[in-house]
Amino acid sequence: MQGKRGAIGQKHCYEHVPKSVETSQGGKVTILWNQQVQTDTTIPNNKTDIIIRDNEKGACMLIDVAISGDRNVIKKEAKKIINYETLQ
Repeated sequence: MQGKRGAIGQKHCYEHVPKSVETSQGGKVTILWNQQVQTDTTIPNNKTDIIIRDNEKGACMLIDVAISGDRNVIKKEAKKIINYETLQ
């Protein structure tokens, strides 16, 4: 949880260390951080940064974070799409 000054109980948000699995209070959404994606076939890139799972719909959103300069944004985006296209 983010507070006005950062993560709750901490002075700065960069001091916050997230849990690897966090579920919403109602259990509708689960957020997984730094977890492997289990697939029926072996793929080389199966560890995404963030997975948001809608437990009611049974659907997941994969989020892979990259920080790059303005010139490399298109290259990074293309590489990320290629890495995870087998999961579609």
